[in-house]
Amino acid sequence: MLRLIYAFRNTCAGFWHAGRTERAVQEEMVLLILALPSAWFLGTGIWDRVAMLASVLLLLAIELLNTCAEKLCDHVTPAIHPQIKIVKDMGSAAVFCAILICLLVWGGALALRLGLITS
Repeated sequence: MLRLIYAFRNTCAGFWHAGRTERAVQEEMVLLILALPSAWFLGTGIWDRVAMLASVLLLLAIELLNTCAEKLCDHVTPAIHPQIKIVKDMGSAAVFCAILICLLVWGGALALRLGLITS
């Protein structure tokens, strides 16, 4: 049980640091806060709401992983290096894919709410 408490403390420290220092993480945390009530009103059922919130949490998780990779790359070599650029670009591509997932899920929920599609 003590291990879980320490792990949770580390998690909170990670969120705290990323939230204070990383602009993209800050924006996605605000997006998550806005998504909570929005999903409640926009979603037509529990699974719509779960998918909507999960897509934003997925985006935040991938952004955190991308930030970790970038920080590690910068620690290994602060100089511009072609292989490091590739790693950073792939992390950015992963975030872009997560953004597309959010758009698909939230767009589908909006279309369902507006009656443009049926479930």
